[in-house]
Amino acid sequence: MRLIAWLVRAFLFFALFAFALNNQHEVAVHGFFGLEWRSPLVVVVLLAFATGALLGVLAMLPGWWRARRALAPPGHAAAADSRPHAAAGATTRPPAPDSTAEYPPRVGL
Repeated sequence: MRLIAWLVRAFLFFALFAFALNNQHEVAVHGFFGLEWRSPLVVVVLLAFATGALLGVLAMLPGWWRARRALAPPGHAAAADSRPHAAAGATTRPPAPDSTAEYPPRVGL
């Protein structure tokens, strides 16, 4: 199975490498107010992909933070504030979750 995964990765790498070699022609990207940027096509495609991936991650963050907060055990935030600093040498365990509470919460099921 690991061999198949590495073969797929190698194929993907060589396909993208061939794409980059075949698209070295310069293109012009026209912006607002008459601005123009000239760059190889592969650079423009890479920047468009990276920008889309970054915007997707940023759009996902608020929901991810809400889900993490909903899955946190009860009293987790209060326990984190009352713990002594690790630099002081004292180590404590966080409080055990309430055994009567359903963990993780089954929202929407």
